[in-house]
Amino acid sequence: MTTLLEQRYRTVLRMLPAYYRAEREEEMVETYLDDMDEADQDLARPAWGEVASIVALSVRTRLGSAGAPPRYAAIGSAVRLFALLSVALLAADALTQRALPAAWLTGAAPKDRADFMRTFTGNGVLMGVAQTLLWVLPLAWPVAYAALLRDRRRAAFTLALLGAAPSLSYLVGRPMGQGLGVAPSALTVVTAATAWLTVAAVGCGYHSDAPPARLPFAPAGPALLGTCVLMGGSMVVWPQGADSVWGSGTVVVAAGCAWWVARIRASRRGAGTPEPALPLALAVLGTVVLAQRCALMGLLTSAQAPYSTIVGGEIQAAALAALVATLTVSGTRGLLARTKATAAGAAPHA
Repeated sequence: MTTLLEQRYRTVLRMLPAYYRAEREEEMVETYLDDMDEADQDLARPAWGEVASIVALSVRTRLGSAGAPPRYAAIGSAVRLFALLSVALLAADALTQRALPAAWLTGAAPKDRADFMRTFTGNGVLMGVAQTLLWVLPLAWPVAYAALLRDRRRAAFTLALLGAAPSLSYLVGRPMGQGLGVAPSALTVVTAATAWLTVAAVGCGYHSDAPPARLPFAPAGPALLGTCVLMGGSMVVWPQGADSVWGSGTVVVAAGCAWWVARIRASRRGAGTPEPALPLALAVLGTVVLAQRCALMGLLTSAQAPYSTIVGGEIQAAALAALVATLTVSGTRGLLARTKATAAGAAPHA
């Protein structure tokens, strides 16, 4: 006879994907009920620790753990690629946003240098410490990038948390000298959401069963250096129009175009449906950068920014939107092909 406790365990286990429940549900229920007196089972409930472990297992089995069906393997691969590419983009942005001002300060007038230093020293000790932390903590992103590629997953996750921490401070407005009641701008909210989405992707995607992080385009060091050069170069070439999203948008547009060139060449060689992970990861990355671009365009328009700046931002937003749409279509087609192969039992497990 089925007890209430068994029913409750089976209800919680429904969080797991069907393929995993078909293989393991009976064994797991038997294990959970093993030491429990049947007379007490109608009064007991699954422990919170057990529920938490099932939630974690649900995430892990849906993100390409060993032996997962191809569809889940593709989704897991896409999440991990997004995490790696987003960490690389945030790392390059942190380095570029500090290298360009440092280069400017080298040749700046003494008054300009003093004005820059007053950002850290002109508002008291506590505010100076806060501003210094806000300047330093984003540099955790490059270290997180290195840790992830060296398969130091816990260190990468911890460093990503540190890199994302300043976004919470900007949300409450304290470091800018504002009160807690001041509503954050749309750009601040989207920027914070991007950072924490990346943290979540690192934490969930690179679980204990996931394969090591690997960049699809190039070796890790040259890839980060090239991203910094492209990001910084696009800001130096057009200093009057560049803004905080300009460099990131340029990099994502270039990456999307590079993927399409490679895809067209593969098609000419007779390659079939592309692997869905990379186009889906680039589509998600493009979406978050497009959201930042749109939020910033609202601020620039309300501030009556120069016409050339508005037009440049709109052109970049249009290019990002087109890339996101085409990458999403291509990635979805590949994912559907994997799903059909899984249903037909034709494709091998990843």
